[in-house]
Amino acid sequence: MARRGRVQLRRIEDKASRQVRFSKRRAGLFKKAFELALLCDAEVALLVFSPAGKLYEYSSCSIEGTYDRYQQFAGARRDVNEGSTSINSDENASIQSKLRDITAWSLQNNADESDANQLDKLEKLLTNALRDTKSKKQNKMVKGVGAEQTPVALGGRRKEVHEQEAQAVPASGVFTNLKVIAGPGPAW
Repeated sequence: MARRGRVQLRRIEDKASRQVRFSKRRAGLFKKAFELALLCDAEVALLVFSPAGKLYEYSSCSIEGTYDRYQQFAGARRDVNEGSTSINSDENASIQSKLRDITAWSLQNNADESDANQLDKLEKLLTNALRDTKSKKQNKMVKGVGAEQTPVALGGRRKEVHEQEAQAVPASGVFTNLKVIAGPGPAW
């Protein structure tokens, strides 16, 4: 049996073939979304616009609820970023002040003509500034990762929704909670 090889990803010119391919790929995409929601306990919402402008949607809960949750999460990330800018400006001012002190000291005391005590003081200043900068960088990285991974609280109906989904899929694998909304959509 000969292998077909990879399928080239390019626009299908024949309109009928394009519609058939769209229908098959859409069904596969919805199946994967359903499996992801069921197996991984994920909240999934999927919107697909056909070339004709029809809207097809699938959601493990409700599209509106998932979208509201997304908006809250996006707003929370925006608030965290805006709050951190004021902290960043204070930290930057502190670091700039230390840098000015070190620069002023090095200009006043030529490093080549300095004695060991002065060089030790300079080394301590630089070491402290480096340590502070590294710790602030690490704290920001930890806070950034924590903010991205912090989930928004889930609703109490999670188990009920998954039981309904399991009942919604018959043995044939056809989706019964798939909605088709006719009408013109964006021409993407």
